Amino acid sequence: MKKYLSAVCAAAVFSALTVSAAFALTDYTLSDLKSLYSVMFGKSTAEKWHDINSDGRINILDVIAIRQSFNSDGVFREMEFRATEENVKLTGRNYTDKNDVTWLVHSGSAVEFTVNAKSAEVTVTADSGLKNEEKYRPRYAVLVDGKIIKDCVVSKETETIELFSSDEPRTASVKIIHLSEANNGTIGVSGIKVNSDSPVPVIPAEKKKLAIEFIGDSITCAYGVEAENQYVGFSTGTENFMKSYAYLTAQKLDADYSAVSYSGHGIISGYTSSEEKNTESLVPDVYDLIGKPADYAKPWDFENHKYDVVVINLGTNDSSFISHSFEKYSPEFVKKYAEFLETVHEKNPDAYIICTLGTMGCTDLCPCIEEAAEQFKKKTGYSRIMCYQAATHTQDDGMGADWHPSEKTQQNSAYVLSDRICQALGIESDQLGLDVAADAEYTSEHSDSANMSEYFSDWDKSFHITTVNGGADINSVKARVSGIGIKKGGKYRLEFKCETAEGAEIPFALKDTDGSGIYFKDTFTGTGKKSEFTAEFTADGTADTMLEFCMGGTDNLRLSLYDVKLIRIG
Repeated sequence: MKKYLSAVCAAAVFSALTVSAAFALTDYTLSDLKSLYSVMFGKSTAEKWHDINSDGRINILDVIAIRQSFNSDGVFREMEFRATEENVKLTGRNYTDKNDVTWLVHSGSAVEFTVNAKSAEVTVTADSGLKNEEKYRPRYAVLVDGKIIKDCVVSKETETIELFSSDEPRTASVKIIHLSEANNGTIGVSGIKVNSDSPVPVIPAEKKKLAIEFIGDSITCAYGVEAENQYVGFSTGTENFMKSYAYLTAQKLDADYSAVSYSGHGIISGYTSSEEKNTESLVPDVYDLIGKPADYAKPWDFENHKYDVVVINLGTNDSSFISHSFEKYSPEFVKKYAEFLETVHEKNPDAYIICTLGTMGCTDLCPCIEEAAEQFKKKTGYSRIMCYQAATHTQDDGMGADWHPSEKTQQNSAYVLSDRICQALGIESDQLGLDVAADAEYTSEHSDSANMSEYFSDWDKSFHITTVNGGADINSVKARVSGIGIKKGGKYRLEFKCETAEGAEIPFALKDTDGSGIYFKDTFTGTGKKSEFTAEFTADGTADTMLEFCMGGTDNLRLSLYDVKLIRIG
């Protein structure tokens, strides 16, 4: 079982380690201390001697016991460390070469550590991606205490970056992260130099309790997320994994993550503009490798990288091929997707698998994915899997390069996925940012004295009701949006577009499904054209609710509802 330091323990470690680099050793060596860290971070097997204080447990108290054998002379010295597992936490799929340079291969791959020193700097290196045209070179960022101090596309083979410098010792968290994708080259972290009086001034960042692997294509890579609009072509300068739904989901759930994502890739075909299948761009073919580029096409160590959840977001590029003859090609997609699920399960036997598609459309493949999941469950007997259709991005939320998702769409996707992961793992979701009306059901009701017609368009989620005979009063005809869960104390923003006759007054309310309690009410006044409504309120109870519009009492009245959303904002 892996043993992780808690945040409190990590703080205690640093309190215990802020001592001189010139120390007198009585019983233990610096190598002993590093060996103990390796055990505590789950990197090596515990031995009897690691229980320094003989209390039957290996924990922070053993670190302190070793620390007590060090005596400081208070002298600060220059020290250098390699970005290897002994000193940093490796996030994502990385590769450490024979020179102890750690290459950040995939989108979001990173090294993270905490440093205690007067000054610190890190040296980064570029691989063959430096030879690319400038707009296709790797992009990376350096963060200190969560603040970006450098964000750039590589321009030189090696660069040393100052993290901080001060007269007094400082404890800081540091992250160097690859923002672009493996297809365009990687970033190497070769050395960390500090001026410190601590015998162990650089230690790995704390591991999280939850770990998620994301398998995807350009959507997961955050292709073009920072582009001005959809008419801008691709460049690594607009690809930023920290704005990907994957990274944002991990941040929201306080989870470690790994991304295996390649733009243009799919299950049976990568992106193609013809009916010719693109078999050079298939994720299943390279899933078991650190990375697809030749320098990193080495087996990935699944045994030492376990995930609680694996999210698969593939099919968008397959659709470019399958759409030429859906009936002809979709069965192969189902078969190969089911086989890939078996591979993912084999490599991650305890992970909950979540399959999604739809951000860029291609929703005709969603039933195929559900069918593949059913085939997988039937064959393996493994039931910890779910599928859901992601909301398709809209012009209202903006577009990134080459019609890819905008930052707003990526954030909205993260809100939804975070909630789905909570459902999967039995964690209470805070619903923050979630449109709790996204899966609502649209129905109507009328009294015996009224007559009406209705039509719901699944394409744009619009609901149209027309009274023929409006009945006796306002309550004779009702349009309902049902299945909306709210939580007590939650702050919500209700928004929708509505079109009805000019001057027509339509009272509406968010109420319990049995009508016993009302959480918000107002009246919409028609303008004769599509108009927007928005309001915010705080729920005074937890309930399953419906949004009810009353439009009876008037003959030949038409009401059209569009884009009904109830978003938790606090």
